[in-house]
Amino acid sequence: MSVLRIVPARDPARLAKWYRELLGLDVAMDHGFIVTLGGQSQVTQLSLASQGGSGTDLPVISIEVDDLEAVTARAGDAIVYGPADEPWGVRRIYLRDPEGNLVNVLCHAGQGQG
Repeated sequence: MSVLRIVPARDPARLAKWYRELLGLDVAMDHGFIVTLGGQSQVTQLSLASQGGSGTDLPVISIEVDDLEAVTARAGDAIVYGPADEPWGVRRIYLRDPEGNLVNVLCHAGQGQG
């Protein structure tokens, strides 16, 4: 399993503006609650979110993986939401880590499903 993306934020629009100016990144996706910035190569991405989407709380961190089913199998009773297929094209779970932090673990739809 590989980690592909990690997403923090509280004020995505403000942070997106700052990172665009600082790093010269372009807006690749903007759903209001989440803004993803990317580099010319589309290898570099930075996403900034103000809420979790689908009425969920904002996680402390979001981690994109290439095999969500493997993570789901390992997470067991730590899962507090999902697995869920979201309308913006991701499949994800929320879990609570041992310190109680809300963690979003996701893959793009069609990936990481066994």
